[in-house]
Amino acid sequence: MALAKMKADATAARLADVSLPDGAAWANAARASAMDRVRQMGLPTKRDEYWKYTDPSTLTATEAAQAALFHNDEGPLFDAVDRLRIVFVDGVFDAEASDDLTGEGMEITRLSDAMATDIHWAKDLYGVLEARGQQPVERTLAALNTAMATDGVVIRATGKVSKPINLIYLHQDVTSDAVLHNLVKVESGAEVTLVETGPAAARFSKLLEVEVADGGAFHHVRAQGRDHERRAVTHCFARVGAEAVFKSFTLTFNGVLTRNECVLEIVGDNATAHVAGACVGDGRDFHHDDTVFVTHDAVNCESRQVFKKVLRNGATGVFQGKILVKEGAQKTDGYQISQSLLLDDDSQFLAKPELEIYADDVACSHGSTSGAIDEDALFYLRSRGVLPDDARNLLTLAFLAEALEEIDNEALADDLRDRLEGWLTRHR
Repeated sequence: MALAKMKADATAARLADVSLPDGAAWANAARASAMDRVRQMGLPTKRDEYWKYTDPSTLTATEAAQAALFHNDEGPLFDAVDRLRIVFVDGVFDAEASDDLTGEGMEITRLSDAMATDIHWAKDLYGVLEARGQQPVERTLAALNTAMATDGVVIRATGKVSKPINLIYLHQDVTSDAVLHNLVKVESGAEVTLVETGPAAARFSKLLEVEVADGGAFHHVRAQGRDHERRAVTHCFARVGAEAVFKSFTLTFNGVLTRNECVLEIVGDNATAHVAGACVGDGRDFHHDDTVFVTHDAVNCESRQVFKKVLRNGATGVFQGKILVKEGAQKTDGYQISQSLLLDDDSQFLAKPELEIYADDVACSHGSTSGAIDEDALFYLRSRGVLPDDARNLLTLAFLAEALEEIDNEALADDLRDRLEGWLTRHR
């Protein structure tokens, strides 16, 4: 009771001067409902079960800590890939830097425009999956995003979209505190690829709600970075229909604190849902947390969780992953693996894999390992003339390969491999 009161008092103090944005009646109702959830649950603390490895205090603070801008000589990520560019600067849509938001097989609207419209399909999705994802684990920062977000994009795929949609998040203000909320609705038989790149802000809260209808396909590739001092909390809530495909991959460079949460609900038979991630961290200030919850509520479905972390010089990596198989979800194939490659004795990897199964005809597995570079493999490469640093980089890239293989688009995957190789070369 004392802890609950402390959380309630702290939450009330944090929200004392907060006012909700105004929009259409349905949007106002969704925001008010989300704020009610925030007050009821209370903002997270390190004493909460799913925050015990990660301190949320800088994510819940009233003001964002400053984050210095990061400059490098590399060109824009995926610059050679034909894509539709949608640019946000410190969380604000930049129309001049963005491409025309039209294309075959899709409809794209700015979130602020959708939420000012009395009748819009976003009404049936905005905050809906986030609210469903609050059980059995409370995700208060997601509800706070739903309550406060004023910008983002609303995407509806009605056919096979020919080129990726690239959301580019630029960071230009050292004190920026950005909140974005994106919606994606994939109609039956449609297919779309969403790409997200950039550091976004000094502190960034981003939420993505995805509904994939029967027979639809959603592909998601995200590259987070590169600012060393940035902080971010992201959420992805998805509902996957029958014979539908959901695939998401995230690569993270740098950053003081990154918390990525993904909540998937498989509700249609014969569906596929994959979520994967890789991160490379250098230094005691690097803390990276992947928290995943996959629910199987249909027959003959497949899910995969593949997470790899490379850590050095005191960096910290966290993985919390769960597979829940509900009663009647027979012939479920659930796979979960989390692994870390520790390049020194100062770094640490904290893992909490979980299975909860209420069906008897399933094949579910989870595993978690942590270790150093294989000395035998290193010796093999050295004996064939490979320089020590190059040999370590080759073995590190091989370690990350399983996660990168989750990307279906080879052009995107190749660009990420090149960036990884460049990062490893600079951090020898």
